[in-house]
Parts: sequence; C-alpha cells; structure tokens
Amino acid sequence: MFAIPGKSAVSLTDAAISQIRRLMEQGGKKGLRLGIKKGGCAGMEYTMDYVDEIDPNDEVVTQDGATVMIAPMAQMFLFGTEIDYEVSLLEAGFKFNNPNVSEACGCGESIKFNEI
Repeated sequence: MFAIPGKSAVSLTDAAISQIRRLMEQGGKKGLRLGIKKGGCAGMEYTMDYVDEIDPNDEVVTQDGATVMIAPMAQMFLFGTEIDYEVSLLEAGFKFNNPNVSEACGCGESIKFNEI
C-alpha cells in the first residue's frame, strides 16, 4: 500500500463529510468506496459505490463519522486527494482535488494521471 504513517490517504471537506454521512444514513450503508476505471476522453474516471461490507484490502478513511474506502488499485492514484461536495445552480456533486492528476477533460468527468 502507498501510505504515510499517521496521514490519511484522502481528506474530506465539511461539505463532503455532511453529504457522505447523509448518504450512509439514507441507504443504511457502511460508506462509499472510491475507485478508478479506464474510460472517458482523458483515459480514466473516478468511481463511487455504496458499500455494505468493508473489503479487508481497502484503505479505510473515517473523518467525523463519514467513511470512505479506497479500492486497492486506486490507492496510489488517490493519495493526497481532497474530496469536496459542491452545489451550484446547474449541478451538485463530489469534486476531487487530486494532486496526481496531470490533465482533465472539459466536463471534469475524465482525468489523466502523472506518471506514478
């Protein structure tokens, strides 16, 4: 695993914490699993799924009652990422402020990573 002792793999803003806790309570889930998959115009996309059970290989991050799990294959790509939740006139959703991203497409759904 790609971790620094005493430092969480990702951090959550207050808005993200509130939204994740709300989703956990509404769905009766243990949290959200973050991942990465091939796709989109820049080559990779983030994934988010509700989780009923925590996979022992996941990196588990709990912050103020909000729990996210990072799938093993995504851990090195997401390390150092700040997850936010933003609401605007046209959309609402999670935003990933990821220092490992080298390019993003215009719609913000697809990313390309620095060489790791």
